[in-house]
Amino acid sequence: MAESTVTPAELKREVARRRSFAIISHPDAGKTTLTEKFLLYGGALNLAGSVTARKNQRATTSDWMELEKQRGISISSTVLQFEYRDCVVNILDTPGHKDFSEDTYRVLTAVDAAVMVVDAGKGIEAQTRKLFEVCRKRGVPIFTFMNKMDRPARPSLELLDDLENVLGIHAFPLNWPLGDGPRFKGVYDREKKEVHLFERTPGGTFKAAVEVSDISDPAVKEKLDSDVYDQVTEELELLDGAGAEFDLDAVLAGELTPVFFGSAANNFGVQLLLDRFIELAPPPAARTSDGKTIEPESPEFSAFVFKIQANMNPKHRDRVSFVRIVSGKFERDMNVIHTRTGDKVRLSNSMRLFAQDRATVDDAFAGDVAGLVGNHDFLIGDTLSTKKNLSFDEIPRFAPECFAWLNNSSTAKFKRFRAGLAQMLKEGVVTEFTPIEATGAYVPLLGAVGPLQFEVLQHRLQGEYDAETRLEPGSWSIARWMRKKEGETLEEDRPEMSMGITLVRDAHGHLVALIPSEWVLNTFAEKNSEWEVSEAPFPPVSA
Repeated sequence: MAESTVTPAELKREVARRRSFAIISHPDAGKTTLTEKFLLYGGALNLAGSVTARKNQRATTSDWMELEKQRGISISSTVLQFEYRDCVVNILDTPGHKDFSEDTYRVLTAVDAAVMVVDAGKGIEAQTRKLFEVCRKRGVPIFTFMNKMDRPARPSLELLDDLENVLGIHAFPLNWPLGDGPRFKGVYDREKKEVHLFERTPGGTFKAAVEVSDISDPAVKEKLDSDVYDQVTEELELLDGAGAEFDLDAVLAGELTPVFFGSAANNFGVQLLLDRFIELAPPPAARTSDGKTIEPESPEFSAFVFKIQANMNPKHRDRVSFVRIVSGKFERDMNVIHTRTGDKVRLSNSMRLFAQDRATVDDAFAGDVAGLVGNHDFLIGDTLSTKKNLSFDEIPRFAPECFAWLNNSSTAKFKRFRAGLAQMLKEGVVTEFTPIEATGAYVPLLGAVGPLQFEVLQHRLQGEYDAETRLEPGSWSIARWMRKKEGETLEEDRPEMSMGITLVRDAHGHLVALIPSEWVLNTFAEKNSEWEVSEAPFPPVSA
């Protein structure tokens, strides 16, 4: 293909317009609901979906998998894109359930910021803390939305203290709630010194009406209960008296989180969050490859695969590889190098995803997420580039904690079973291990971060491939990768064994010990001091 005709000025302008972020939270904090409302205010939806998929209401746009609709939870990560105020917004909605944290971690490699949703009635919860730490390690700026203020909530000052004491990040509230529960009437914008009073809407499906005035306006005092008004004014005086100033540099460094209050279900405060996020969130940042900095405005195209998903739409029955564009301009039909294999690949079938809906994308820029459709030999973590010898090591690798043998229930459907399992392995839903002493019929040994991943695997094999399966749980709870500390680890090398341990190999041929308990692990490690015992998988060897 000919060189891209994009000018440096156009490339710089388009990159500056991009905002890519993930929404993270503990399950049931309202993450998927907030995603829907962002789409509503962004003009992508006229009517927001119902997360609980009540009768006569549409299913949530970002939850496309049948099991998600049945359970009312997000299982897969979804990419949604729309234009808002001259910005191109890429939202990556992630699973909140801890069993799918690996998928969430991968998604966090593809974003430049995160919106953390906190249930104002519960405060910081376990999974929120875990995901926050991942963002912090990556230096991702975090914006906080205190959700469900229309329900009884913890005192707002306590919620701020939680952010500082539990998560260890400074917090600056850009707006402040006017009451909570039935007495919640809106929010006060501390920057513009304006009160936004909201009206409830049926089912929270349409944009809420907004009325703006100053906190001292008699109309505001009239709408609030007198004790609520007195408490709000007292709290605002405390915040102003603290003397803290908003520091955007600290936000971009991940040291300070702007805090917003509202109710996603009822559209309270959603647009205030979206507007300020667009203004404050960073455009795409540079990434590193083998110590070299790759700037987003670089004319050379580069991207990495962070997610693979098959059968998103049963009508298509295809595989989509989600890539985060790191630099340059993507153009449909362009030729790139698959740097792991060295092969040249033509990217002819590219899609812009809006949940299950898809449209052909002719061009995209650094910061965008594109779906590459087809049976490419891509794996999660692969790099695509117009330049040789480029590789982004962005994807974290995790050890599974649950293990099971997966039995095919029908020999007549064995081909479907193998095809479906091969696809799930490419997607990273589960990991397959091959026992060193493997004999007899093929019964795959699988590992997963959480047991719900096995349930999703079986559900999808049945629904998408008509392959019924039976699980036989393993007795292990720990996986450790093994190699000699000095010299090459030979094929026949074995560590000294302890009771209950099984030796297997991963998909890259690395030796792995499956271990039943921490006590056995400690004994095993002591016996094998000349071996490196790693919690994380060793990286695959590139071609």
